[in-house]
Amino acid sequence: MLKKTLIGLTGLCALLFAICAAAAGGTGGNPAHYKIVTGPERGTYIQIGNDLSKWVAPPAGIDLEVIPSKGSAENVQRMRFEPGVKLALVQSDVYQAYVDMANSGNQDAGTTIRPLRLIMPLYDEEIYFVVRNDSPMKTINEIKDKVISVGLIGSGTAQSATTLYRLMFNQPIPEQNTQHLSNEDALAALIVKKIDVAIIVAGQPAKLFTDMNPDLLQQIRFLRVDPNAPETARAKQTYFPATIRVSSYPNWLKEDVPTWTVKAFLVTYDYNLRDTVGNLNRFADSLCDNFDNLQEHGHPKWKQVKLELPSLGKGWQYYPPVEKHLKACLARRAAMQAAAGSGSGTPERAAASQKLNRRPCSEQERLLLLCGK
Repeated sequence: MLKKTLIGLTGLCALLFAICAAAAGGTGGNPAHYKIVTGPERGTYIQIGNDLSKWVAPPAGIDLEVIPSKGSAENVQRMRFEPGVKLALVQSDVYQAYVDMANSGNQDAGTTIRPLRLIMPLYDEEIYFVVRNDSPMKTINEIKDKVISVGLIGSGTAQSATTLYRLMFNQPIPEQNTQHLSNEDALAALIVKKIDVAIIVAGQPAKLFTDMNPDLLQQIRFLRVDPNAPETARAKQTYFPATIRVSSYPNWLKEDVPTWTVKAFLVTYDYNLRDTVGNLNRFADSLCDNFDNLQEHGHPKWKQVKLELPSLGKGWQYYPPVEKHLKACLARRAAMQAAAGSGSGTPERAAASQKLNRRPCSEQERLLLLCGK
């Protein structure tokens, strides 16, 4: 009798353990290990990734590893093909470039971008046009035919720089005038007069400048948007006006500098495995629950993020499970705010990585890391 009782108790304990483990849904002692690809070590993306890893991932039962990268185009590729990468930060113009190339018939671009899905838009990133302090240039429309560092191949900076130049001047940057340097190397080359302009994309305040030696900072400055230049009107087809504020660099800038901006998005894949879907749903719930913490304790750019899901252009889609959770969260927050009278609101990855012999790559394909696929 005692033996049967013990066996029964053992079975009951096992059953209770299984029920508790199932109820935990992955939020217990064995968190899911995911990766988010971000950007350069001194950029804004990696700080945004660190904030998500600190404030959002742990309550969702996710151990989120923050991975530096060259930038948006590399992030798209790694999001699509690298095991373990479940989240990526991507510039809107880079995402749109993939969509446009896919729509034009580029099979590699289609294979890469069509299974990707958006979680939500984040904030605007400023585009810095940096010159030496002794440069005769004052405005952005004066960079034509100058030697320019446009950023590393695979970076969002390279996409923004080349797209802006093409919009402004109706032609690509001459190959002999193009340098693909990292942000740090570009500033060094600028100071020693190896290039004329360094184009850098980063949300302000950017650690690249806040951590820079004050003596070196005094040797460089930013070009301004000329509102009356015809090049400015053409750039407005894709990019939006922004301001680099004195408050972001109070020990350096003497006045605000008008420039251009590009939107950053949090991106995932169209996953359908139950565990992955569940983990990302919990991530969405935690993002909602901890949004105020991100705005209070995270990078200053979080204060510009709105917890909303605006309509998307053709070829852009939200990730349906997360979209459902975020919309439910938005409804709850709106109801709570209305009640308070505040009136304010806030198939698992396919293994399609086989490479095809292709014709020579275009400049756009090189920047989007589609060469050799």
